[in-house]
Amino acid sequence: MKILAFSDLHLSRARAADLVAASVHADLVIGAGDFCNMRQGIDEAMDLLRAITAPMVAVPGNAESAPELTAAALPNMTVLHGTGTEIGELHLFGLGYGVPETPFGAWSCDLSEERASEMLAPCAAADILILHAPPKGLCDVTSAGQSVGSTAIRAAIERLQPRLAVCGHIHDSWGSSGQIGATRVVNLGPTANWFEVTP
Repeated sequence: MKILAFSDLHLSRARAADLVAASVHADLVIGAGDFCNMRQGIDEAMDLLRAITAPMVAVPGNAESAPELTAAALPNMTVLHGTGTEIGELHLFGLGYGVPETPFGAWSCDLSEERASEMLAPCAAADILILHAPPKGLCDVTSAGQSVGSTAIRAAIERLQPRLAVCGHIHDSWGSSGQIGATRVVNLGPTANWFEVTP
């Protein structure tokens, strides 16, 4: 299956146009959160992506809540947040929001490590983990050199060993990747990232 994945669109009209154009070659499109800005503009963000016809799977970032994304979701979009789905015999599980809690204030949708661990626990197996926040120690370094990823997410990747784990959230680490055991981890950013994953 040819998969197009991105994160952190943040209402960029130019980035959205590029993603829509690329999506004609995709069997599946994955959005790893932060479609809008500070809980504003989720409907506009969905309109920017409306021309995508491939099946889509998305998780909420810290810039939109799960109910907000679900309410605005496109007809071909499945929203995951502590839940899973199956697309073309691939098992996907998603967890959105910032993990651990961000310093951004009341608008930011965040989870504690404990709550993230609880929401990841029901997942027994996955081919692809779709996350907004990166795992601790990988794809999680800020411009100040701080590692701000999630220990709960890292533990879930170590336990499940999916073939692919995608994330975003930390803009300074867009485009970075690495391995946790057998799992390739990629911080996507708002550009077209391509993956080939077979059932």
